[in-house]
Amino acid sequence: MKTLTTKKIKWGILGLGRIAEKFAGDLKLSDTSILQAVASRDIDKARIFSNRHNSVKYYSSYMELAKDIDIDVVYVATPHAFHFENTMMCLKNGKSVLCEKPMGMNSGEVKTMIKEAESRKLFLMEGIWTRFVPATEILIDLLRDKVIGDLIFMRADFGFKSEFNPEGRVYNKALGGGSLLDVGIYPVYLSLITLGLPTGISAMARMTQTEVDSYCAMLFDYENSSKAILESSIEADTPTEAYIYGTKGVIKLHKRFHHTEKISLTRNGELTRVYETKNAGYGYLHEIEEVNTCLRNNETESSRLPHILSSNLSTIMDMVKDKIGLRYDSNA
Repeated sequence: MKTLTTKKIKWGILGLGRIAEKFAGDLKLSDTSILQAVASRDIDKARIFSNRHNSVKYYSSYMELAKDIDIDVVYVATPHAFHFENTMMCLKNGKSVLCEKPMGMNSGEVKTMIKEAESRKLFLMEGIWTRFVPATEILIDLLRDKVIGDLIFMRADFGFKSEFNPEGRVYNKALGGGSLLDVGIYPVYLSLITLGLPTGISAMARMTQTEVDSYCAMLFDYENSSKAILESSIEADTPTEAYIYGTKGVIKLHKRFHHTEKISLTRNGELTRVYETKNAGYGYLHEIEEVNTCLRNNETESSRLPHILSSNLSTIMDMVKDKIGLRYDSNA
């Protein structure tokens, strides 16, 4: 791993879809970043993206980007099903990686990716931007200080209405489609940082003709008898809010909870405080700066989103998939 103590971090972006557009936009806001190169299998798309976001280079193959010796870290923004293949390619070519969530299609893939990064002393992190927005820091402080007492249960939902397209990313099984992997991961992640690993999982889903879930309902049980009630959907717009209930009060993460800018605290039945925050750019700048800081400090994982958290998250997701009968082809 290179020592990057003072110079700007040179980024590559692999896969140039909607999220990559926003990510590249936020890279421009970072004083510690340079967009070194972008890659798409469509050379025209790569050139247009490069011109729009001022990358130094652009490529028509992912391997060319992975082999670019000037790149320090690659943001993998391809469809879910290709995260493992693309991340492993980058790691094997000496590149640190920020891999968009979910890091892998299953816990086997995630553990293999982590092992590869650790063996090469390269930085690897799952792109769960939720962890780095300012509101999450407030939430973690409130939970640490037990402001709402002992936790009883939480509930969170994430749903949006998507037109059915069997070839599109959201419904295509070969691309890792379905509500659980696309948006259900956010409620599951919130339950993990709030209540920890569940001791029991129940789940039900609505399945589509493409054999992915269009709706998933989850109930998690914990050793101390607290509960998590979670939902995801790609066929209906839902409130996309989160509530955490304790013996002394309630914390509400307002719409959309996964990158909220507003938290309400209610104690003993009365609204006690409203926290207003502001995400920088589209919200990706916070995780960009976390990666840059880790690289400059020669760290191979983030202490705020460590490998073990991604490993635990993928394990929980596997258990939910098993409960609802959701199966994908595996790379590991």
